Amino acid sequence: MVAARARRSGRGGRTGSRSVLSVHSVVGQMFLLQLAVIVLLCVGAAFALVIDAQHAGTHEASRRSLSVAESVAHAPGIEAAMRSRDPTAVLQPRAEAIRVGSGVDFVVVVNRDGIRYTHPKPNRIGKHFSADLTAVMAGQTKTETTKGTLGPQVRASVPIRDPQGRVIGAVVAGITTKSVSGTLNRQVPVVLAAAAAAMAVTTGGAAVLSRRLLRQTHGLGPAEITRLYEHHDAVLHSVREGVLIIDEDRRLLLANDEARRLLDLPADAEGRHVDALGLAPRTAALLASGRPASDELHSAGDRLLAVNQRPTGGQGRPEGTVATLRDSTELHALSGKTEAARTRLNVMYEGSVRIGSTLDVTRTAQELAEAAVPRFADFVTVDLAEPVLRGEEPHGTPMTLRRTATVGIRDDHPLYPTGERITFRPSTPQARGMTAGGARIEPDLRTAHGWQAQDPERARRMLDYGIHSLIAAPLYARGLVVGVANFWRSERTAPFEDDDLALAEELCARAAVCIDNARRYAREHHMAVALQRSLLPRSLPAQSALDVAYRYLPAQAGVGGDWFDVIPLSGARVALVVGDVVGHGVQASVTMGRLRTAVRTLADIDLPPDELLTHFDDIVLRLAAEAATESGVEADGSRLAAPGDVGATCLYAVYDPVSRHCSLARAGHPTPAVVTPDGRAHVLDVPPGPPLGLGGLPFEAVEVDLPEGSLLALFTDGLIETRGRDPDEQLELLCSTLARPAASVEAVCDNVLDALPPPRPDDDIALLVARTHALGDDRVASWDVPSDPAVVARTRRDATAQLTAWGLHDAVFTTELVVSELVTNAIRYGQPPIQLRLIHDRSLICEVSDSRDTAPHLRRARVFDEGGRGLLLVAQLTQRWGTRHARRGKTIWAEQDLTVG
Repeated sequence: MVAARARRSGRGGRTGSRSVLSVHSVVGQMFLLQLAVIVLLCVGAAFALVIDAQHAGTHEASRRSLSVAESVAHAPGIEAAMRSRDPTAVLQPRAEAIRVGSGVDFVVVVNRDGIRYTHPKPNRIGKHFSADLTAVMAGQTKTETTKGTLGPQVRASVPIRDPQGRVIGAVVAGITTKSVSGTLNRQVPVVLAAAAAAMAVTTGGAAVLSRRLLRQTHGLGPAEITRLYEHHDAVLHSVREGVLIIDEDRRLLLANDEARRLLDLPADAEGRHVDALGLAPRTAALLASGRPASDELHSAGDRLLAVNQRPTGGQGRPEGTVATLRDSTELHALSGKTEAARTRLNVMYEGSVRIGSTLDVTRTAQELAEAAVPRFADFVTVDLAEPVLRGEEPHGTPMTLRRTATVGIRDDHPLYPTGERITFRPSTPQARGMTAGGARIEPDLRTAHGWQAQDPERARRMLDYGIHSLIAAPLYARGLVVGVANFWRSERTAPFEDDDLALAEELCARAAVCIDNARRYAREHHMAVALQRSLLPRSLPAQSALDVAYRYLPAQAGVGGDWFDVIPLSGARVALVVGDVVGHGVQASVTMGRLRTAVRTLADIDLPPDELLTHFDDIVLRLAAEAATESGVEADGSRLAAPGDVGATCLYAVYDPVSRHCSLARAGHPTPAVVTPDGRAHVLDVPPGPPLGLGGLPFEAVEVDLPEGSLLALFTDGLIETRGRDPDEQLELLCSTLARPAASVEAVCDNVLDALPPPRPDDDIALLVARTHALGDDRVASWDVPSDPAVVARTRRDATAQLTAWGLHDAVFTTELVVSELVTNAIRYGQPPIQLRLIHDRSLICEVSDSRDTAPHLRRARVFDEGGRGLLLVAQLTQRWGTRHARRGKTIWAEQDLTVG
């Protein structure tokens, strides 16, 4: 016996030795799986070490380049070197010494124009630095990984500031990636060797464990195998679940006792084809198909069986199936109630997710109806009090409601249509629910006489249609009734039950809160829109230079601070303004009103567009400081960054109909579009300025010629920056729309709003469209005036002759006095050259220009003063007068209203 066991052990050992390398054995597959896991772990560890080394190298390169750049930028004498006659002679030796000593690959010093003062390759000194240094010149420190003139590199850029904090240049230091990768390349062989050693050790261990497992599972004797079979047979025939084993020919190989009982199989069933077992057709088809199945319900006499089926075979064994059967007759009796409870939970969950997704009263009512159809009700109608729809708070218990939402499984229903005004009788479940509180159920509408009394004819048609059950649930919010929701059933034979009341009330409670929130939001939105519109121009001023039309569309989600303005200026010129305040709501509208007033005040001073935006930026900064102080934020001296900050964008344009020039400047605002008389449309190239409220950065104006009949369109970003649309494509669409022929500028505005913005814009939209006119030479007269008091009389005669030619006889006397006074003042206090210009527009404009910047001041002369009454006389005889400064000199102007008298 001992020898026999030894022989068996020897055979088992040899078999195990062969099986370890065989993929068809379990032990062989386990060994291969272990080997694959080990290889993957080693490869992953090596890869992770390489990535970590690369990251560490890049981090070290960033730290080193940044420290070198900062040390150079803050070094003593750097400002003097930058301002010296030959900065390279001073800075190049220092930069090279620091580069060699710190181990970086390059140290480059550039001026504000990006011209290199230093470089490791001297032939590159004096050339423009290729990278974008806009952010650095704005005062920011920048670290980046990029490809430079020396190859892929990690570089840091630090601004150089003078004692006043102004940026006068920048230092760029960097290390090329080939310098960083040297250390990594030396570490890779060590990492790979360590990974190979670890893989060898773990592979040997896995082989030893696999061989031992093979020896332990081999050598079961006949007694053990017999005992295992007996246990298997006992379990198979005693379990309370039917088991069927079917071969590849769909013949029954084995059926346990429970399967025979459940399917009422004959005694000789084993060996027969499944179609010959007398089973129900659907069950026989499932067993014959061999397809997988999970808990499929099948009828077997008066039983309801849950059938599961799975394929067997694989690895060369014949294909077959194993099916299990479970008697679920009693469980199915409870499944109806379980399914109903599950449906209620699903409806409740969907309602909690769907209802209240927007702050729109009508949409919220629609979401309540959609959440309940079709899983809870076949039709749902929501009726709301009319004050709620207007954003007002309801009073008392309203019996007259407006049908706001109707959702159903069909559209041919006889219910009241959406929008219908309904007055509920006291006997209806809706009225009783709103009066007494709580939902009311009518399980059978045929016997609900109080409901039928509301509208007997409509009730008859609803009953004929099949609607048979109703739940009417009032919508309560903060103790007020805002409406009622009606749940109807028609297709479902089962009426509403008492358990359904809780679900209806829960849905309506959530919906009522959301509707009330939406109502209050709508009220605030209406208030903000009303405030916004009241602060915008209600009518455009009379002027002859431009035909102007405008449109303003408030955002659906919250009113912003977009505004526009048309401001007549001196000399028949007109200013066009479009702006956008950061933020939404009432506060943005209030800020907009303050900024619009500030722009009009600055425009009265007649500043050029770039100077006006500079002064406007100072005003915005002061408003931001006030807002920050009011919100409890401490100011540190210069610019504030607080939750109450005020920011805005603005585009300011001035059109002169005499010269046909348009001067424009912008502060963070979209550029305007122009359509010339020949039909070509394009976007003007206006230099970009920073948004208002940043401070310290200049604005630049540009002057363009606009032929008579040109179309100029100014707009806010809400017109082109729409969610889901490309702004560049929107600009192209705007230009093509503006170029389409239109009868008037009003029609142009309509065309633009029809083509560009979505039905529910996310941001405010302000659009200002103007068509230019020109004053011809026959409406303008000018004379050069010598600096001699003797020519004043001749100048008066020339002006009188021109007014006579224009037919303005009634204005001759006043004009002579104005011309005499203004020309005399220019000769006495101004500097040559002196020019007189008369403009015949809607008013008569008299302008006297000289090259001196000093402006006169209106004062009241004392009794014995010999002078000082001239400007007072001009102010009394004309409607408006003022001073307009140019780049060199000034212009004193006065306007006479030709319509008076």
